[in-house]
Amino acid sequence: MQDQGELITRAQSWLDEDPDQETREELAKLVAAAPGDPVAAADLAGRFAGTLQFGTAGLRGELGAGPMRMNRSVVIRAAAGLAAYLKGKGHTDGLVVIGYDARYKSADFARDTAAVMTGAGLRAAVLPRPLPTPVLAFAIRHLGAVAGVEVTASHNPPRDNGYKVYLGDGSQIVPPADGEIAAEIAAVRSLHDVPRADRGWQTLGEDVLEAYLARTDAVLAAGSPRTARTVYTAMHGVGKDTLLAAFARAGFPEPVLVAEQAEPDPDFPTVAFPNPEEPGAMDLSFATAREARPDLVIANDPDADRCAVAVPVGDGDWRMLRGDEVGALLAAHLVRRGVSPDGPRAFAESIVSSSLLGRIAEAAGLPYEETLTGFKWIARVEGLRYGYEEALGYCVDPEGVRDKDGITAALLITELASELKEEGRTLLDLLDDLAVAHGLHATDQLSVRVEDLSLIAAAMRRLRERQPERLAGLAVTRAEDLTQGTETLPPTDGLRYTLDGARVIVRPSGTEPKLKCYLEVVVPVADRSGLPQAHERAAELLAALKRDLAAAAGI
Repeated sequence: MQDQGELITRAQSWLDEDPDQETREELAKLVAAAPGDPVAAADLAGRFAGTLQFGTAGLRGELGAGPMRMNRSVVIRAAAGLAAYLKGKGHTDGLVVIGYDARYKSADFARDTAAVMTGAGLRAAVLPRPLPTPVLAFAIRHLGAVAGVEVTASHNPPRDNGYKVYLGDGSQIVPPADGEIAAEIAAVRSLHDVPRADRGWQTLGEDVLEAYLARTDAVLAAGSPRTARTVYTAMHGVGKDTLLAAFARAGFPEPVLVAEQAEPDPDFPTVAFPNPEEPGAMDLSFATAREARPDLVIANDPDADRCAVAVPVGDGDWRMLRGDEVGALLAAHLVRRGVSPDGPRAFAESIVSSSLLGRIAEAAGLPYEETLTGFKWIARVEGLRYGYEEALGYCVDPEGVRDKDGITAALLITELASELKEEGRTLLDLLDDLAVAHGLHATDQLSVRVEDLSLIAAAMRRLRERQPERLAGLAVTRAEDLTQGTETLPPTDGLRYTLDGARVIVRPSGTEPKLKCYLEVVVPVADRSGLPQAHERAAELLAALKRDLAAAAGI
């Protein structure tokens, strides 16, 4: 428990340095109210209970005053730490590219980062306006930068913002870089010690976006059909203009927009969470689709690095495809087109994604690799041709964007839908083909959002202390504590259970206060007539896995 006098002193010191009038006023009110108001005192104590931790996801948290919130003071310290790290690596005058989304404070955080980089003697270039995260990831390599920063909280709630760091290879940071940058941030004693320029950085022009858009053409096959009709939602984010431009260049029919969600809005007024995976988030898209009757619905998350796909399943009914289904469809499409023997050939995914990708790669004679969760690992696979993660992330042009890219993924899935349409078939027909060829791979997720992070630690501890012997009536044939690492994976906080015909992985989310449990079952299918029964069996097993795992974890 913090001593209140000491807490007030710390808060006052922070207040004296804070460059943002809005958060200064917010903190001043809390400091004044705390001595006589237990609610204000608890709020103040929470904001000074530590500091936002800089890790492989960079920073992400709720906007507000204090070291446990996202604000200009925290961002200036983060930028100073990154600048010190880069200079320590010999990049004394290297270029740092900075992008940002349309959330509250994003433009301020981008400008502060440019001011710090310039003040440190580095060169800084800021994207011309709020743009998709993959444009920033592209720009790093395109411009020969030594690092990049994207100010975004992706699909987090409206009250959040974040700070994602890339190094010069265009990939997000991984250990040990994250720890080394965190140490430099911790070494910043006072904001008064951080030089900040008031000019001297570059604001990039439209040419960098044009170069990205020119690259998007490369993901499509020359002369392929471009007939599939789409409904598109930007989910109140920054994807609309870039996606429309990419679709126009490719020659696809212009997508029908979900008008209520087309323009950037940091309040995200039509959704509880601006994530296509969340219940209700796609309702407006489906309402628009019932009017427009397209071949598929495409959704980006707010920073447009993820891509969701929905397909018609009846008169006016639509079904969201799981990320694993889209991941398999894109892989099958690339195999159908042919993977060049002279270029990158490896398919890769994270351990929480469906094992179907491995089956597809094996059948095609292609290299395949599993990585830890996150594109910071997937993008580093040697000779990568295609990588995906079940959370709607797809990397279809690793030479251009070494990260997930919701724009190019949307182009590629629409090309596939067009080809199938010309054959009188659909994406669901191709999924059935894959099930017959490789077994029905069905996935689901048990995801628990918490207010108290100790509940996640308690659930992980419970599972480690009492390893389940059976789940869904299936024997657990192998249990792995991934904190120990494996022959192919570095250590991470997670548990993996292998069952007879199923697999379960449990891990804390790296970006949200969630415990995530990833479930997969594989049901053999002799021919297409056996598909209905296989789907029924898979649904039963997944429901039972959810029930038994929740009981074992105490959630």
